[in-house]
Amino acid sequence: MKALRRTGPLLLLLLTLTTTLAWADPPPTPPEPPPRVPPLARTWPVGTRPPVSRGWEPPATPYGRGHRGVDLVAAPGTPVRAVAAGRVAYAGRVAGRGVLSVALTGTDLGTTYEPVRPLVREGAEVTPGEVVAELEPTGSHCPSACLHWGLRRGRTYLNPLDLLPGWLLRRGPSRLLPLA
Repeated sequence: MKALRRTGPLLLLLLTLTTTLAWADPPPTPPEPPPRVPPLARTWPVGTRPPVSRGWEPPATPYGRGHRGVDLVAAPGTPVRAVAAGRVAYAGRVAGRGVLSVALTGTDLGTTYEPVRPLVREGAEVTPGEVVAELEPTGSHCPSACLHWGLRRGRTYLNPLDLLPGWLLRRGPSRLLPLA
């Protein structure tokens, strides 16, 4: 009897905890990370490995401060190439600047180039490396002329450099060396 008096409250507490935990909400599951950006690009949009004057700085909130793309140094008049296959979703002017937007084939991704003079029309199919625009001298927010290259999935901005495979990020084009 004495042992029951000592263990009785402990058993009651254990029973209460077990019942409470059985009825408690399960712990929240962490949100799934967004799907990775596949390295679809087969070329840089300008040059072979242009300097990046300003990198991607994701905003903390949808309307927060940040840089929703990368700025690639290039001279006005430089040909702008499609980095991957896609369909031109928009080719025109926005706020006085030329903009070209391409929906990438087989994905939910879209890439943009600005300020440019589009050389293709909306709805056109483009191939990797195809010249789709020419860099304009106006509207640049860079210290020198640059191409602003952006990437989105729906309303979410992503780093466009993630489209480039590692071999394209790390080195320039192959060069043949002399035999002698």
